[in-house]
Amino acid sequence: MGEVSGFMKYGRVDFEKEPVLERLKHWREFTKEISEDVLRTQGARCMDCGIPFCQSGCPINNIIPDWNDLLYRDHWKEALERLHKTNNFPEFTGRICPAPCEHACVLGINEPPVAIKNIEVSIIEKAYKEGWVKSQPPRTRTGKTVAVIGSGPSGLACADQLNKAGHTVTVYEKNEVLGGILTLGIPDFKLEKYVVERRLKRMAQEGIKFKTKVHVGGDASAKALQEKYDALVLCCGAEQPRDLSVEGRNLEGVYFAMQFLMQQNRMNVGEKIDPKERISAKDKRVIVLGGGDTGADCVGTSNRQGALGVKQYELLARPPKQRPLDNPWPNWALIERTSSSHEEGVEREYGILTKRFSGENGKLKKVHAVRLEFSPKDPQTGRSSMKEVPGSEFEVEADMVLLAMGFLGPVKTGLVEELGVQSDERGNVKTDQDRMTNVPGVFAAGDMRRGQSLVVWAIHEGRGAAAGAHKYLMTLKD
Repeated sequence: MGEVSGFMKYGRVDFEKEPVLERLKHWREFTKEISEDVLRTQGARCMDCGIPFCQSGCPINNIIPDWNDLLYRDHWKEALERLHKTNNFPEFTGRICPAPCEHACVLGINEPPVAIKNIEVSIIEKAYKEGWVKSQPPRTRTGKTVAVIGSGPSGLACADQLNKAGHTVTVYEKNEVLGGILTLGIPDFKLEKYVVERRLKRMAQEGIKFKTKVHVGGDASAKALQEKYDALVLCCGAEQPRDLSVEGRNLEGVYFAMQFLMQQNRMNVGEKIDPKERISAKDKRVIVLGGGDTGADCVGTSNRQGALGVKQYELLARPPKQRPLDNPWPNWALIERTSSSHEEGVEREYGILTKRFSGENGKLKKVHAVRLEFSPKDPQTGRSSMKEVPGSEFEVEADMVLLAMGFLGPVKTGLVEELGVQSDERGNVKTDQDRMTNVPGVFAAGDMRRGQSLVVWAIHEGRGAAAGAHKYLMTLKD
């Protein structure tokens, strides 16, 4: 424990952000670093609890008290080593993770929690600046080969772990760039793409092979890969978006959120988009349906594109500002959150059900909706029922609607169908405890297996699939 009374002496200090009007002019990250002296005092706020609930709150079980203490003592290299023991990509999670660890921080019971996420990203960024993040190829190779399908966070974590174990790994990506949702789904203002590229460069130097524009299960045979490699790991994500089957859904101006976000990310790296296919919020009244992170990303992107105004509608009831009694610490706090994108301009409403869209000449003009009311939670299920409020119907003018209502699981045609892997009751790929599917030697990880979730959970999944695949590979005879 760095400083016994640190949690009483020092308050929480967060990264500063550029003023809204400044950051809306560009697509770059907009947080400002704080000095190392201030970071050390933030590390000193950690109480090094006997039971580190922050660690159990983290899906990858980061050894948080250790690197808080090492940072406080100015042992940055050791802090980096401790960070990398559990997290392949702290530069990703330190930027985009919602920090469930902080929700489980003991100090957070009655004070602002330790700034764990900020400390994490500060450690890895200093390490890159100082040249401490070096390629470390395995000393020996096992002779076993693995194909990882998908280069998102679960696929990259899996490939990294298997390569460290000495297996020869090839990652296949159907898109023209690597990184999956990290590169094409998450806006640059949350995660600039050089951050992904520099990690990919290290992984390539360590011996991992990457192949882009190869759609396994599409233009490339999954069965052929199965014969070529000793094992396959499927990390293709939950790409089936939840649609809204209402009148007017096919009007021009109604799009899935990922269509919108991916196009802008491609434009940010210089890709030319056919003007006829351009999805732009410029000078438009935008409505985002869905109150999660993807919806917030749509808000921030719309404002940067020059929207006239942005509204965000959520089907569910407005969450409380503070933890309710039935959501105690150290569980994830089910409270209302305001992201940096919300700060940039949006009208948020809860308990809104979209009934239909209407337009003229095939183009969207209005959204028709109704307000909902919710019953008290059922003590048995913990759920509330909802019903429409009589007479609450309303309509609002809109030029663009973005559907950000989540995902239903992996795409079932193509890869899944060709390999004959089974699905569970939720429609995700079914595996055993080692992440192996019903097809021997074929594993699955990430959103494809778990369902739509966080990047930090994807890393956890990839590491778990790598452990299962390694166990299997080492039973194979040469």
